[in-house]
Amino acid sequence: MLAKTKKQKVIKTVQTHEKDTGSPEVQIAILTKRIEELADHLKKHKKDNHSRRGLLQLVANRQSHMKYLAKKDPKRYAAVLKKLEMKKK
Repeated sequence: MLAKTKKQKVIKTVQTHEKDTGSPEVQIAILTKRIEELADHLKKHKKDNHSRRGLLQLVANRQSHMKYLAKKDPKRYAAVLKKLEMKKK
């Protein structure tokens, strides 16, 4: 789980306006950060299958958001990928 301060930092990097907390860009960024933290956890605790299932759900959820954004507005999608330093599929 992300701490409040970490979450706010992630939101500030991709938000489209001052009070933006729910746009697809912000949701993708938050999910990405949670995935990174959970992946680090699973490197230490290889047999934690409950967390592994949660990680797979987060990845699927992020993929859904990314597919939506790519279909809705490809420019915003490319900008999010660039900001989050992710590869295009």
